[in-house]
Amino acid sequence: MRAAQLRVILTCAAMVLSSFAVAQQFASPAKGQSPEQQKTDEAQCSSTAVQQSGYDPANPPTAAPAQTAPVTGSGSRARGAAAGAAVGAIGGNDVGNAAAKGAVVGGVAQRGRNRRAANDQNEAASQQQQAGLSAYQRARAACLEGRGYVVK
Repeated sequence: MRAAQLRVILTCAAMVLSSFAVAQQFASPAKGQSPEQQKTDEAQCSSTAVQQSGYDPANPPTAAPAQTAPVTGSGSRARGAAAGAAVGAIGGNDVGNAAAKGAVVGGVAQRGRNRRAANDQNEAASQQQQAGLSAYQRARAACLEGRGYVVK
């Protein structure tokens, strides 16, 4: 459980840090604009980019980390116990012991599926965040370039 929590924390931290690293765009005046004019143009283009992309890098959407569902109530333990009992009966072994082992295996398998689903959900949220940032940057760069700046 701690490893899964650590992965979620590291994924969230990577998303935040990458958005700071990628969010840096630099505009250089290509037509002799004054520093005051550049400041005004950058503010207006940032506002336009937020409207066009629906993404605000100053206020990025926060996706709650996916929570793994509890194993209880999924039926995995019951199915595992039934399979274990069947194998125990066929093999002539202790059916109760085999059923208990099957229940454990069923629960472990369900937790693994839950972990994979949570990781997939976190990955999708990260990709959505990156797509929003990319759309914002493209819109901002297009606006600034249209006003006579070189954007890098």
